Amino acid sequence: MKVEEAAIDETLEDDENLGTCLSSFVDKGSLESHRYYLARKTLLEMLKDRGFAISPADIDITLQEFRIRHSESPSVDGLKITALHGDDPSIKVLVLFCGPGIVKVNQIRAIAGDVYNNGTISSLILVAQSKITSQALKAVNILKFKVEIFQITDLLVNITKHDLKPKHQILSAEEKADLLSKYSIEEKQASKSKKASEAFLPRMLQKDAIARYYGLEKGQVVKVTYGGELTQLHVTYRCVW
Repeated sequence: MKVEEAAIDETLEDDENLGTCLSSFVDKGSLESHRYYLARKTLLEMLKDRGFAISPADIDITLQEFRIRHSESPSVDGLKITALHGDDPSIKVLVLFCGPGIVKVNQIRAIAGDVYNNGTISSLILVAQSKITSQALKAVNILKFKVEIFQITDLLVNITKHDLKPKHQILSAEEKADLLSKYSIEEKQASKSKKASEAFLPRMLQKDAIARYYGLEKGQVVKVTYGGELTQLHVTYRCVW
């Protein structure tokens, strides 16, 4: 008996030993469709948290329903997402999945051409599954709209839903101004404070996972609320830099 056949027989035997109840929890679909499902769900939740108009029905779709709609081997073209901002419909975001291969400059040029031919967008989110060449990154940097790049492995879990993750709230410009005034805080992100008595907001790097999830820009302030038996309830603020 070949090694592959022996492995299959062992797997089938394990499934039988699980029994009817437990075996129902084993995912017998493709890993490819499961990864796309998880990543797309996180993206929809991300856009909703950014204020875009996303239907709860799209977020709550089950894995089985996703596979019925997109098959076990989904086409990346069928996974794209377009959404308008709830407060300002002129703000439009487009999400595109790249294929499993290396992302090259020709693919970025083709994406840019499709975008320009099908109307304007405010921002583009690209989901890569492999590395991106340096030339492709240079092509991304010259586009006239904001482009964010995520690896699909970074989207398999929504980091904001982790039990140990503190709550993050993005302050409006007015709330930020009130905070700085109330505590006499200066923005000193560009250089170190010259006076020891000068207070300034702690930093959050723009490449931080939370900052990337919410699409935060430099200068935005985040209220971070910690809670739990170990950390106790306390609040701090971070300025994106």
